[in-house]
Amino acid sequence: MAGFKELSLRTTRRCELINVTGETQAYLKDSKARDGLLVIFVPHTTAGVTINENADPDVTRDIINFTSGLIPEDSGFAHSEGNSDAHIKSSLFSPSLAVIVQGGRLCLGTWQGVYFAEFDGPRSRKLWLKFQPDPA
Repeated sequence: MAGFKELSLRTTRRCELINVTGETQAYLKDSKARDGLLVIFVPHTTAGVTINENADPDVTRDIINFTSGLIPEDSGFAHSEGNSDAHIKSSLFSPSLAVIVQGGRLCLGTWQGVYFAEFDGPRSRKLWLKFQPDPA
């Protein structure tokens, strides 16, 4: 039955959204998950996870461009590592999601996808998946 899975990701830019819908769905298939809840968790303080449109790549570009303009990297933050903007952006997104699973499939809207949100790349990252089946 379904359990824990760690996905490894390699980001290529300072800020980017990476569609991980396929990887999460493959995890459900491989673990023979049926009905329940999938928890998706990012164990990093400068990254997050979100659900948004996956049909038009302009949407993810707009999200990154707007977020980067709203919270610029060079805003004179006090944090000595120089990545306070990434910490703030990740807090505005979320470190985790819970997605309903029905019949072994993510219950997403027609245009929705699951995205890993990088704000301090490029880096090697982890994404943790845990399926909790409905009680029998």
